[in-house]
Amino acid sequence: GAADRGAGGGAARAAGAMAPQALEPGEAQDLDRQIEALMECKPLPEAGVRALCQKCKEVLEQEPNVAPVRAPVTVVGDVHGQFHDLQELFKIAGRAPDTNFLFLGDYVDRGYYSVETVEVVLALKVRYPNRVTIIRGNHESRQITQVYG
Repeated sequence: GAADRGAGGGAARAAGAMAPQALEPGEAQDLDRQIEALMECKPLPEAGVRALCQKCKEVLEQEPNVAPVRAPVTVVGDVHGQFHDLQELFKIAGRAPDTNFLFLGDYVDRGYYSVETVEVVLALKVRYPNRVTIIRGNHESRQITQVYG
């Protein structure tokens, strides 16, 4: 809901930018359905991925470069496409919005389910921007992507 929208800040906020709009009820329901499908390791169609990336970009543009993280928080590092490990983590730690998460990057490479892994992390970020913090690992760089895919 609206309470889950990011408090944001940073340079864009200092320049007078508005916080991202709260999800409309229909958007929230659609995103909830997408998250449930993703949690079953069912990837989104290309148009859905493009829309998710655009929405996530809008959310991230409103956040400061150094984002505050709510405690307590579950820190998740180097998933590397190990989707089933991520599912297990959610079983143990709980899921957003009941649990705060800090994802340390390196969502892709090595594991077979890199696409599904990054999709679910981005979807959770869009749906719960105050509860899910994501940062870029070295595997989310052009150089590493060119080497490892």
